[in-house]
Amino acid sequence: MEVLSVLNLGDFAQVFSKMGMFPVFDLAYYIVSILYLKYEPGSVEVSRRSPVASWLCAMLYCFGSYILADIMLGSSPIDYFQHNSHILLASAVWYLIFYCPLNLFYKCVAFLPVKLVLVALKEVVRTRKIAAGVHHAFHAYHHGFFIMVIVGYVKGSGVALISNFEQLLRGVWRPETNEILNMSFPTKASLYGAILFTLQETHYLPVSKSTLILIFTLFMATSKAR
Repeated sequence: MEVLSVLNLGDFAQVFSKMGMFPVFDLAYYIVSILYLKYEPGSVEVSRRSPVASWLCAMLYCFGSYILADIMLGSSPIDYFQHNSHILLASAVWYLIFYCPLNLFYKCVAFLPVKLVLVALKEVVRTRKIAAGVHHAFHAYHHGFFIMVIVGYVKGSGVALISNFEQLLRGVWRPETNEILNMSFPTKASLYGAILFTLQETHYLPVSKSTLILIFTLFMATSKAR
């Protein structure tokens, strides 16, 4: 903790942890999420054949973690859709990535230097979601350590965990891509992050939440941008 005070990281971490995510960071999250959707086999064909199915897939990519976490905590899976500004922003990104003339928007955001910045910004949102998921579960199940970890984990990697359901919307079924069986780096990192934030929330990790958010965000951003 003395090192943090010397480097003045405490104040910076406090400011960083209170930064609003909407619209800049959330916009980056939606762009990268829907970019990954466009990379999926058959997604472009689905967008031409059935825009509704394509839009639903995009919404799952953007909000799947909220939907799954709400189901686990006994809330309505459509609760997050009351946030009209987020839905409209994600829908605008989906439209531009799939239907912009000459693919201009897609080419701009898929340009490697731009994409690296967007990926780093997305990891800021992922870390906040993990921390918020653990905090929410802590207040609902005060002594449920495993519940806190699971909810934080789902908040950080929910779209990957329901990828098989999303594939059904696109008319594809690839059970070998099950994220539990073949965990990707973001999924593993979300699990580790959920454990760390659970230890912090229950006061077993002697670090402030703002400092942990800063450190974990830097780790995720640098790891994904490499």
